[in-house]
Amino acid sequence: MNIQIDTKAGKALRVTSASPDLDNLQIEVVDVSVPRPGPGQVLVEIVAAGVNPSDVKASLGHMPHAIWPRIPGRDFGGIVREGPKHMIGLEIWGGGGELGITQDGSHARWMVLDQKAVREKPANFTMEQAGSIGVPFITAYEGLREAGGVQPTDVVLVCGGNGKVGQAAIQLATMAGARVFAVEYNDQPLMGHANRPVEMLNSSKDDVAAIVREKTGGHGADIVFNTVGSPYFEIANKAMAKQARQIFISTFDRAVPFDIFNFFRGRHKYIGIDTLALSSVEGARIFDKLKAKFEEGLLKPFPINPATCYRLDEAAEAYASVLRGTPDRVLLKP
Repeated sequence: MNIQIDTKAGKALRVTSASPDLDNLQIEVVDVSVPRPGPGQVLVEIVAAGVNPSDVKASLGHMPHAIWPRIPGRDFGGIVREGPKHMIGLEIWGGGGELGITQDGSHARWMVLDQKAVREKPANFTMEQAGSIGVPFITAYEGLREAGGVQPTDVVLVCGGNGKVGQAAIQLATMAGARVFAVEYNDQPLMGHANRPVEMLNSSKDDVAAIVREKTGGHGADIVFNTVGSPYFEIANKAMAKQARQIFISTFDRAVPFDIFNFFRGRHKYIGIDTLALSSVEGARIFDKLKAKFEEGLLKPFPINPATCYRLDEAAEAYASVLRGTPDRVLLKP
């Protein structure tokens, strides 16, 4: 069933070719017609959409399977404007690996979405909070799930703990009752929410592995969530307990030194997570697992800083700030 909506062309971002660098991002703001949802789809009016490192990297041509041209954007908080009667007016949240990569995404006023990906946002969320959750929490949840889940007896080490995925992983691990250490490259307080105390370590001066082992009676970390990759690879390996699992979601260098002997003697497991392979429908199923925890306050949304909520015509600044390391969650508000 359809309802009457404003059918004027809406604004959208469009990338038509790879940008040369962060100082010269080739992102256009264009007028586009309201897309028409096909069978099994809905039309969503986007209210707020997170900007993720993968959005920026795709605009730089680092995602070889990304189509050109396209409207970028993987995460969203929005309102269903066309579709089945029972979905009209729903305030929804979500995120997906196909959005903004192989089909037009959320950095626009309008977006077409699979009906099976429609999920009502938590009742206690603003639309900005709803648009901020997607990729970070989907990545953290999927990584920990692939690692066998977190148990209260586990020791978890999060490398890059103040990044958005790191913050989400810390929330999920402390919610499960695990003991959590987090690492950054300098002295930083923990920026995100945690359900129990988290010890922050500074990799530039601390012997991270030695400290983790000392404070766990020689045991080490059962799970390492390495959100950065190569810079923490050696540190993480030294910190791993017997039968520990290390999760990777990104890296700077593709080739790293690897001690095969310690790997098999430690009975270690390495787990690669690529959420670009998870569709918005699969993301919605993860949100089904998380929604009640957000509504109960066991999980918290990212704080929203009005200074890092950008208009579409400020997209180049917003995108560049993400890869340059802003501590805040960056949102676009079409």
